[in-house]
Amino acid sequence: MERHNSLSRRAQEIPASPIRKLIPYADEAKKRGIKVYHLNIGQPDLKTPQIYFDRIKGFSGVDDYTNSAGLIELREAFAKYYKTWSIPFETNEIIITEGGSEAVSFAIATVADPGDDIMVIEPFYANYTAFSKFLSVNVVPVTSKPENGYRMPPLEDFERALTSKTRAILFPNPGNPNGVVYTKDELQMLMDFAVRNDLYIISDEVYREITFDGLKAYSMMDFGNQERVIIADSLSKRFNICGARIGAISSKNKKIMDAVMRMAMARLAANHISQYGAIGLFDLDNSYFKEMTKEYQNRRDVVYNELKKIPGIILNKPEGAFYMAAKIPVDDSEEFVKWMLQNFSYQNKTTMVAPLEGFYVTPNLGKSEIRIAYVLNSEELKDACSILARGLEVYNSEKKISVKR
Repeated sequence: MERHNSLSRRAQEIPASPIRKLIPYADEAKKRGIKVYHLNIGQPDLKTPQIYFDRIKGFSGVDDYTNSAGLIELREAFAKYYKTWSIPFETNEIIITEGGSEAVSFAIATVADPGDDIMVIEPFYANYTAFSKFLSVNVVPVTSKPENGYRMPPLEDFERALTSKTRAILFPNPGNPNGVVYTKDELQMLMDFAVRNDLYIISDEVYREITFDGLKAYSMMDFGNQERVIIADSLSKRFNICGARIGAISSKNKKIMDAVMRMAMARLAANHISQYGAIGLFDLDNSYFKEMTKEYQNRRDVVYNELKKIPGIILNKPEGAFYMAAKIPVDDSEEFVKWMLQNFSYQNKTTMVAPLEGFYVTPNLGKSEIRIAYVLNSEELKDACSILARGLEVYNSEKKISVKR
């Protein structure tokens, strides 16, 4: 029968990552001998702390399954770390996950059934859509705008997006893709809205340390009503171990954590050796985070100062994380990114950014926007931004000539 050869609707609806789907174009450019500055993906170039590798070198015995909740020593390290942020999680309220992605997926699966709605603030981390589609959960957007600095949308926008099927609000703070750090008042408004409408809050806090200009990233655990909060966390960006795939999901809600534990059992366990190595990272003192944040703030300033020279750009200075979202003077940023990789180079170099349309679910939003990940050193970032600006100038000149013809 024909239907036996068809794919599931789920398989057909999961979108390709806007961060990764254009990488084949970059690979082709490299084959032609062109150096590609990768500002499309949040892969930091900073070195992984040596203590991580030293611990792994000391691993011996059997690389067996760990407890499905994760190594007890790592969970204890997480609990101790959270207390330094006045986040009162106990060891039994933390489960180690395969990166922050699994933490978010577990959180959505725990609170929403197929057909339910999860409210998101768009633009948002693009993989939220894929996680939700995989679980047959609807993503319902509340839109922030580049013209308003991507600030938290007003309360009435959340009220309009609310449906009888809304189960939770999911968002990152600090923000990806825009680097926004929400204020205490903005987050209090969100918590009050969740309480009034009996919603869970899934707070993606993987960039907690990376804030600029003296700002603090408040945790949603700071606003009471802790049993309706689920925290998704990750060590990938905090300690530059993206490949280790170590994250955590935490909640004071015992029913939630019991359900997450059953899901964790179904996937057996997180990577044993990565967990073992990660334990030592929690021994790093605060100077490590200060140096990391100082470096990213300097990079932010370089990118911001270079890009603001571009005529027609709408640019907001990020307050945290290591991403910048910008509205550029093109009709279709994805076509522009492809063109940069296929048709443009300067001194045998080109720049790759991420088109932002895939960070929205509202049709046609983000078509003129891009995300820049400032994960290269300052000299390379300055060069990459200069090349991007030159590319925009040539691209728009060619478009004008094409229209005249």
